[in-house]
Amino acid sequence: MSTDTPRPPLDTVQISEKISRYWRVSVVEVTGSTQEDLLNLVQRAEARTGDVLVTNYQSAGRGRLDRTFEAPQASALLFSFYIQPKRDQSEWSLLPLIVGLSTSFALSRLDPQVTSSLKWPNDLFISGLKTGGMIAQTADDGIIIGVGINVAMQESELPVAHATSLSLQNFGELNRNVILAAFLNEFSNLLERWEAGEDLRHLYLERCSSIGAKIRAELPSGVIKSGVAVGISPNGELILEDGSRITVGDIVHLR
Repeated sequence: MSTDTPRPPLDTVQISEKISRYWRVSVVEVTGSTQEDLLNLVQRAEARTGDVLVTNYQSAGRGRLDRTFEAPQASALLFSFYIQPKRDQSEWSLLPLIVGLSTSFALSRLDPQVTSSLKWPNDLFISGLKTGGMIAQTADDGIIIGVGINVAMQESELPVAHATSLSLQNFGELNRNVILAAFLNEFSNLLERWEAGEDLRHLYLERCSSIGAKIRAELPSGVIKSGVAVGISPNGELILEDGSRITVGDIVHLR
């Protein structure tokens, strides 16, 4: 493993002293998947809203559409959290977008010199390269959301050619404890505003590179849709110029 970039260990004390008591953070050194671990806790009625699991290494991490995700030990910020939103479940599909927005806001707060963007529905980009992603699933009376951010990866450790890391982008803060705390604080704020009824889509639109782009969407059914993305519905769907809406699918920017 490259040691060119410092990789401070995860520390619950360091994280907890920077966040509100709404969150309860647990660190596990190695696991299969924080998402699966938290799901098991929910199914056993042992999880509460605000529980967060973060790990140094996971051997069976999951991305969207059942893809696998793996990162060298301590090179990425990998965590999942469980919440029970105070809005109707029919509206929860906007939450993954709010998570992406919170991630982008947190990075901007930590280093205003580095600009991040969001690709609908769940990708974080810096300099046109993928830096992170999110996954969400409902569980019992709540939702579990997983986040992965490439923090200290060197080029040889990147999962795909079009990826990057905060380190490679000369990001000013590479301590995962600080980054996680910043994210939780940003998400707490946006979640409270959303639960109070505020429409946050305008904030997402400002950072979403998919809006105004010609895109190709491959739906789970195999159907291909193309067109210019012009907006986001109240439920987080991507709206194309012909009025059609995409709920889930692989998105490629054509221009």
